[in-house]
Amino acid sequence: MPDGSHIAQVWLDVKAGEIAKGAWFDPDAGRVPLGEYAEKWIAERPLSSRTVDKYDRLLRLHLKPGLGSVDLVDITPARIRAWRAGLLAGGVGQSTVAQAYRLLRAVLNTALDDDLIRGRNPCRIKGADKEHAAERPTASVEQVYAIAEAVKDWHRALVLTAALTGMRWGELMGLRQRHVDLDGGFLEVRGSLVEDGRDLTLDRTKSEAGVRVVGVPAVLVPELRRHLR
Repeated sequence: MPDGSHIAQVWLDVKAGEIAKGAWFDPDAGRVPLGEYAEKWIAERPLSSRTVDKYDRLLRLHLKPGLGSVDLVDITPARIRAWRAGLLAGGVGQSTVAQAYRLLRAVLNTALDDDLIRGRNPCRIKGADKEHAAERPTASVEQVYAIAEAVKDWHRALVLTAALTGMRWGELMGLRQRHVDLDGGFLEVRGSLVEDGRDLTLDRTKSEAGVRVVGVPAVLVPELRRHLR
């Protein structure tokens, strides 16, 4: 049976070989609590204020209570399965759990790139990132015009433009007169009005693909001309 000194020498030889190949992993590097690392992860990304608010809320309410104090290197697939099961059992909606899981996976992907965890991302639950929200009802054309007739007159154009172009509420609120070309028949989406606490601020769109030109249906043109007047 080899003595302790022989075993230690073999271990040192193995580690020296890993270092020489650039494959050595420092197990102490990942001694960083997930909550602390995730806060830094959010702060370092070029995110809209709305996305920052969303991630902060997911981190505070759903990641930190179960995993926030756990070091990155100690987060395992089994621990993540238990965390997710606990959220669902506690009544957190499936859609919210999926969002929290996606955030966790993204944070751990960066930790993997930073050599703070080894091997693979421990987020390996198939389908856990999918949201299965119930299909929302869609208003008919008759219902859209009934709503437009029922609201205050200066909101009529908002209702009709939302229904006939598919633009989001924030994009509609972010429209300025210079973005409207009714002769050409299009609207330019350049930004989005977002809620930031009690304030409303004009922010960039959620992605570069959000900056776009939207066609105006012919039936909407007279409504927008009237609104602008």
